[in-house]
Amino acid sequence: MRIIGHRGARGEAPENTLGGFRYLHDLGVRAVEFDVRQLQDGQLIVIHDDNFQRTTGRSQHVESCDLATAQQFDHRHQWQAWENEEYTPHLTDVMACLTEFEHIEVEIKAVADEAAAERLILSLHNELKGFEKNATITSFDVKILTALQQHHSHFKRGLLVEIPLGEYAIELAQQYGCCQIGWKDQLATDEIIKLTHQAKLDISVWTVNDVERAKHLQQLGIQGLITDVPSTMLRSLSL
Repeated sequence: MRIIGHRGARGEAPENTLGGFRYLHDLGVRAVEFDVRQLQDGQLIVIHDDNFQRTTGRSQHVESCDLATAQQFDHRHQWQAWENEEYTPHLTDVMACLTEFEHIEVEIKAVADEAAAERLILSLHNELKGFEKNATITSFDVKILTALQQHHSHFKRGLLVEIPLGEYAIELAQQYGCCQIGWKDQLATDEIIKLTHQAKLDISVWTVNDVERAKHLQQLGIQGLITDVPSTMLRSLSL
């Protein structure tokens, strides 16, 4: 089981920032998960929310913003003691930080329609060139998975699941050519993990910050543990 830093290491560093990814690297972790959205000008940035408010204190909707504006926003709003400025990162700059990483889960946030999914996927393929072996594109949004399938994407892909779909989620993942399911922790029962293994799909579970829960999932044989507190998991788990 690999430890995967959630949005970098969001419990220990500003989330989805270059500083957060460098922090994760310095811990010795070589697996990461982060979020991607597309701006009004077509550029791809790394951010979870659809608004900059929570992480920067700036009330600005992501999809109505351009790159020049986005890169003026400092994501230390909840990290006042963090020394260096953490401006909104372009996906290109994030990938440049991750050249030594062995496992990269690129979560694409939901889009408005099929046309938006198409635009995003075309840009994403360009940005991820060179990471075909270690990047997996994941999403809750089947419009994204459909676009990947229609473009015969050579990147691995995974379905993210946060509502109780049971075995139907496994069928969906297979339908969209996924090699992986990312189960929300509360849905990752022993039985559903067993069924996912039987379907020959890899498993990531998010977000796991409790050590005893992590140890149990490790015993069940999941491939990836997505956590906000990678340093805690490194100290506590036998890997």
